[in-house]
Amino acid sequence: MCHYWKTFRPRGRAVLNRTLEVRFEQDGEVVAAALSHADRKQPAHWYLKGLLLPGGRKSVEPMAARVHPQNVRSAHQSMHHLVADADWSDQALLAAAAQVLPTLSRKSAACHWIVDDTGFSKKGVHSVGVARQYCGRLGKTDNCQVAVSLSIANEHGSLPVGYRLYLPEQWAQDTVRRKKAGVPDQVVFQTKTALAMDQIDSALATGIAAGVVLADAAYGTETHWRDQLSERGLLYMVGVRTTRRSGGDRTNLRPCRQPALRAVGPAHDRCAIAHMRRSRYMKSRRACPQGRIGRSAGARAATQRSVRGSRRCGFVPHTIARHMTSSGC
Repeated sequence: MCHYWKTFRPRGRAVLNRTLEVRFEQDGEVVAAALSHADRKQPAHWYLKGLLLPGGRKSVEPMAARVHPQNVRSAHQSMHHLVADADWSDQALLAAAAQVLPTLSRKSAACHWIVDDTGFSKKGVHSVGVARQYCGRLGKTDNCQVAVSLSIANEHGSLPVGYRLYLPEQWAQDTVRRKKAGVPDQVVFQTKTALAMDQIDSALATGIAAGVVLADAAYGTETHWRDQLSERGLLYMVGVRTTRRSGGDRTNLRPCRQPALRAVGPAHDRCAIAHMRRSRYMKSRRACPQGRIGRSAGARAATQRSVRGSRRCGFVPHTIARHMTSSGC
């Protein structure tokens, strides 16, 4: 049996590798068709293969050495032209990748929309959008680029349908850096939540079946963003920071009204009301608006002391006492 497994495992691994290579070639054809030029097929194949192969640095030069060691210079020039100088549409590429959606949906009817951002650690300062900001892959603030993405996912897999590079505000306002890096004039500063909402609107416009929106606290804490999801009829399950009060922004809400004590008797009863508001009974009422403390022995004793104090002042608040008794206090 051991001899059988020794002979079977390499053969099975070879079959698996060949199957993956065929699948990779098929997906590469889809990507190359979206790039609109036949001469970009080979550098695109090298670039995708370099991203999948192991290796620390994923820049063009080290990837060229790994994917085409026989002629590193030629591979480097072709790949660099593809990613730096060639004119191709990222939206067309995402639309080509969306062809996998029907296959993904057939495996499971429940698909979720995942909003997240991905950080790419950088050593230099010349890449577009690079700045000291939070990098999720490192779990700390570091020099990196950040991209906001929208992915359709279920238990069988996930597929990005939206992907936008986040341009920090200092980059958006620096005309020299923008011109040197080739940032288009129509690209302006947008928050991450605004980028995510634009991608959600694009997905809805293309007819992708809506799913439950999932996001972490970086997006879910913003009340306006959650309101926008509700306006579009989308269900969501998002994280909220522990320092945030649930139920939305309460800064503009009025405080809870205390139960009113109406003076229905003589004018001196109103003076007794003012006296009772300064008593310990009203302090208990403010601590528990439902009035459950009012039924305790301590609260009843505070009420009696307040009434006795009013009588010593010459006031007889019988009407107030009856009102408090009828209200369950």
